[in-house]
Amino acid sequence: MPELAPTLAVIGGGQLARMMAQPAIALGLPLRLLAEAEGVSAAQVIPDQLVGDYTDLDTLLQVTDGCAVVTFDHEHVPTEHLHALVAAGHAVRPGPEALVHAQDKGVMRARLAELEVPCPRNALVSSLADVEAFGLPCVLKTTRGGYDGKGVWFVDTVEDCAEPLRVAAGSGVGLLAEQKVAFRRELSALVARSPSGQAAAYPIVASTQKDGICHEVVAPAPDLDPELAAHAQQIALRIAGALDVTGILAVELFETTDGHVLVNELAMRPHNTGHWTQDGAVTSQFENHLRAVMDLPLGSPAPRARWTVMVNILGGPDAEVGRLYDGYPHAMARDPHLRVHLYGKELRPGRKVGHVNAYGDDLEDCLERARHAAAWFRGDLGNESE
Repeated sequence: MPELAPTLAVIGGGQLARMMAQPAIALGLPLRLLAEAEGVSAAQVIPDQLVGDYTDLDTLLQVTDGCAVVTFDHEHVPTEHLHALVAAGHAVRPGPEALVHAQDKGVMRARLAELEVPCPRNALVSSLADVEAFGLPCVLKTTRGGYDGKGVWFVDTVEDCAEPLRVAAGSGVGLLAEQKVAFRRELSALVARSPSGQAAAYPIVASTQKDGICHEVVAPAPDLDPELAAHAQQIALRIAGALDVTGILAVELFETTDGHVLVNELAMRPHNTGHWTQDGAVTSQFENHLRAVMDLPLGSPAPRARWTVMVNILGGPDAEVGRLYDGYPHAMARDPHLRVHLYGKELRPGRKVGHVNAYGDDLEDCLERARHAAAWFRGDLGNESE
């Protein structure tokens, strides 16, 4: 069969790769997947796949053979392997020079300081004396490997510092100290950028975290000053351009109590705070990521409705395999406009297994609908119908 379009290699078999598959089908774009295990989320929907270790260079070279472009479901591929893929002739997007700023928080903070991007006060530390010199209380983060609250500690006392110092020393990664920011809420600025330099900025959203995991997103962020929203978008676009990002860039922000924004984290891939775009934007973050890495013209990031609310579905303490599908009759009958996205994952307590999107003209109505549906799928509402 003749190749109708260039093949895109996707490294990582999680839900982000899974959600790239649907727009790839619409675009006629073949995907080839490197999955970490048989039957993982994306492996259920992308037939052209290899199961292997993304830290093994030979495996990476095998799965990318014949692929024009390489992109990622996560940011954990070793930086030196990314350079080797570039040397082998692949277009790696985002490239290693960009991606390292999402892989290493120390590198990220140093570069953002050079760009004079507003950030919390921070410093690399390697000992208790360093932490004390920085000042307690503070936040300690491993420079590499952390996500969804892992590798992050809020420390108030000298005793609290023992575990993060031990973990950093044992894993051989650096440790970053950051000030505890007095913030009103957390925001996220999502932009897409292509190799040719075209960029598109989505509306600024407000996100709520629980136990370090994104729980709820409201698009656009309610009661956000328009000038501050524009400033946050400009920060994200500036970072994307300065770091030469290709694809989706998510800039997680603190909105401070005195009316400013500070950059908290960067992610260079589709992001949980952008899942609302699947149903609430003209072009989803997943389609725009594909368009960007293939250097196609970007789609409109404009919202389709006045409000969209995304709530994650996490496995509860009484999680049962197979129960998620049983939630469809109630959720769909109660709310025909609701959109449900399940990831094909086995239920485990605290694990992201899906999300719901509700959209409309009334924010309180959208919040109630999305929260109810997510709670129903989690099993928090009992089994009685309403």
